[in-house]
Amino acid sequence: MTQLIQLDNISVKIGNKNILDNISFSIHKRQIITLIGPNGAGKSTLVKTILGLQKPSHGNIKKSQKLRIGYVPQKLTLNDTLPLNVDRFMKLAGKFSTQERLEALKLVGAEHLKLANMHSLSGGENQRILLARALLQRPDLLVLDEPAQGVDVQGQIELYSLIESLRHRFECAIFMVSHDLHLVMAKTDEVICLHRHICCSGAPAAITKHPSYLALFGQQEREQLAFYQHQHQHEHDLSGKPVDDSCCNQGHQHD
Repeated sequence: MTQLIQLDNISVKIGNKNILDNISFSIHKRQIITLIGPNGAGKSTLVKTILGLQKPSHGNIKKSQKLRIGYVPQKLTLNDTLPLNVDRFMKLAGKFSTQERLEALKLVGAEHLKLANMHSLSGGENQRILLARALLQRPDLLVLDEPAQGVDVQGQIELYSLIESLRHRFECAIFMVSHDLHLVMAKTDEVICLHRHICCSGAPAAITKHPSYLALFGQQEREQLAFYQHQHQHEHDLSGKPVDDSCCNQGHQHD
């Protein structure tokens, strides 16, 4: 696989505090990597480092030439007194044509929101608009910081399915920070468990059995993950309904 970014022994120290210690991993084209960890683990700092917003205290980052990165922040703070509709917000991303902005909205199923007030969007709608704005760059890498924050469970299922479909459409890599472990595990290729250093990394099935993972998240979370993965081997459409109802007709239940 084509390597997009390589982190070699990255450490970040702010003042006298070590935020990240000896972080090494790579991101490849078409790969979905999910970063998990408790609060204060350094996840946001690692995202900033990948984006080039935080300079490492030690180590090196190698990026492929002309790498285009699309970023969806954890939250967006807008001035409530400033009138702003979706299309005008999209224009702030740069000099993109009306057609390009509309196509980006269509990609995330949000073209009907083109003239909607940004201040009145639901959590799920807001995340789709932020995702559409990031897609205007036609990124090689999408960096998503808690993309499902403030989105209900049904909306999370739809959002993660959408993210996976975008990976295939654009052949881009996705680096995603998430707390929604029982949902996101079914949609990722690799998991990195962070607690200032990398505690463990690998395929979801292996990570949920790792002692470091269990020490951070506990047996109960592991059981919830196993239940979700077992029940969701089929595909969902954007409404959250299974594409193949065969397993649902066998008495299975869904979260």
